Amino acid sequence: MPNKKKQVAVLSAVALVASFVAGCGGGSGTKGNAGSTASSSPAASTAASAAPSAAPNAKLGDTGGLKLPIVDKPTTLSIMVVADNTNLNDSMVVKEIEKRTGVKLDVQAYSAQTFNDKLKIVVASGKLPDIFHGLSLSEVNKMGLQGALEPINKHLNDLPNFKKLYVDNADNNWVMKSFSDDKSNIYSWPIYGLQRDVNHGFLYRKDIFDKLSIKEWTNNDEFYNALKKLKEAYPQSFPYASKTKENILVDWAYGWGIGSAGFPAYYDEKDKTWKLQYTQPEYKAMLDFMKKLYNEGLLDPEFITDTDASWTAKMTTDKSFVTFDWIGRLDQFANQVKSQNPAYNLRYGNPVGPTGNIRSLPKVDNFGIAVANNDKKDIALKLLDYLTSPSGSELITMGIEGETYNLVNGKPVYPELKDAPNVDIKTLEQKYGMWVQGMYLRPDHRSVYYNFTEKEQEAQDKINKAKKFEALDPVLKFSDEETKTIAELRAQMVKAANEFSTKYIMKKEFGDAQWEEWKQSAQKLGAARYVDAYNSAQKRFNEAK
Repeated sequence: MPNKKKQVAVLSAVALVASFVAGCGGGSGTKGNAGSTASSSPAASTAASAAPSAAPNAKLGDTGGLKLPIVDKPTTLSIMVVADNTNLNDSMVVKEIEKRTGVKLDVQAYSAQTFNDKLKIVVASGKLPDIFHGLSLSEVNKMGLQGALEPINKHLNDLPNFKKLYVDNADNNWVMKSFSDDKSNIYSWPIYGLQRDVNHGFLYRKDIFDKLSIKEWTNNDEFYNALKKLKEAYPQSFPYASKTKENILVDWAYGWGIGSAGFPAYYDEKDKTWKLQYTQPEYKAMLDFMKKLYNEGLLDPEFITDTDASWTAKMTTDKSFVTFDWIGRLDQFANQVKSQNPAYNLRYGNPVGPTGNIRSLPKVDNFGIAVANNDKKDIALKLLDYLTSPSGSELITMGIEGETYNLVNGKPVYPELKDAPNVDIKTLEQKYGMWVQGMYLRPDHRSVYYNFTEKEQEAQDKINKAKKFEALDPVLKFSDEETKTIAELRAQMVKAANEFSTKYIMKKEFGDAQWEEWKQSAQKLGAARYVDAYNSAQKRFNEAK
């Protein structure tokens, strides 16, 4: 069920872009990644290459029941992706896909910086690539209703990997309700298992904590007392620093049980209703705690304005000792200052807040991967199914064992990259055409993306062992009217709430009276209408079969 822990996340990209949809119809176009020299004209149906030969599935690993090759004559499919590699059509991955499936890919690659603009042009033209991604769920479903895209659900008998993951799997089959349009057709191909369990959280200077004999906190009182001791030992410091500006209110909210990917609406699992974070007593309690830290000089007074550079300077010296950030910072900061301070030791701390939880990252993501409704739609869907299989997953995110990589202690090692300073997913994209956005559909968790340093692994183990994850909210699909209401109200509500919250924390005269005034202001801004849109969508979700 979608309300289980660590299961689903709210799709908040609800704004429709009408110009994208205008003029969309069937047809085969092309798109690609940054710096691609490929044109945006339709790709040919057949390639002038030799007919595909069947390769034994045993050699390819687990194809999930999908028979290879998937075509009986050479076929070219156009696919639009995000990548910095300008030579993907000559990459190992693209050549191997053709060898295994019989499908030659015409890859048009655009950088992340230019992709969205190109996507608007291509979609508005109606000359769609056979496979593309990048639109919101609402946009994809609108195009599907207009006949431009092919419904995945009409091909389930030919898509064993999709069916196994998203129809037969009780933990994931909410996708068939949440991703579908009003006619129960689903056009967006999900991505399974992309997210790492722990990616962000509270970080603290363990070297300073140890020096001062301060134990790592396990609750709010201990967190407060730790900051107090740090302030006493370093009077000129502000123990907690932040660079995320108003997003501190989002990051901390999970510890108070009101966090949500649908911010500022969140699903209350006890009441089974959606509520507005900004007017809940838990939100006030969080603000009161921040206010206490601010008033006592424990929270950096620049927390709402600090720059990345200034924050970095504080966290790598003796100006600040605790923050909230990405786990990659644990080693990054240590490496940055190791010559000046070899004892520097930034570690992942316990969550702050009465729930003691962090956000859960979804098991299923939606990148809007869709197939054009044309004469190659069956082949395109089968190709996506292959990329979703364990065999396709390994190819796209690890490579070919014995050729591009060898397994050493369960982890891939790339002989051709032995001199590379860092083998990450961008390195693999450039060298082999792996990890291209729009092509990875079920990442192999042996991949380098899931390699953790000792400090990063400690973060994973700490939260997983204690099961310190907030429940994920149901994934909802909104009507056009609900989408319009949310879009109209959200921006002004977030702006007003951020302004009030900042003043509440920083101004000593702000207290209960101002809080009551704020709740009234939130209602005038449309809080009830905003939450009603979510609860109406939730009601339909509950009633859907």
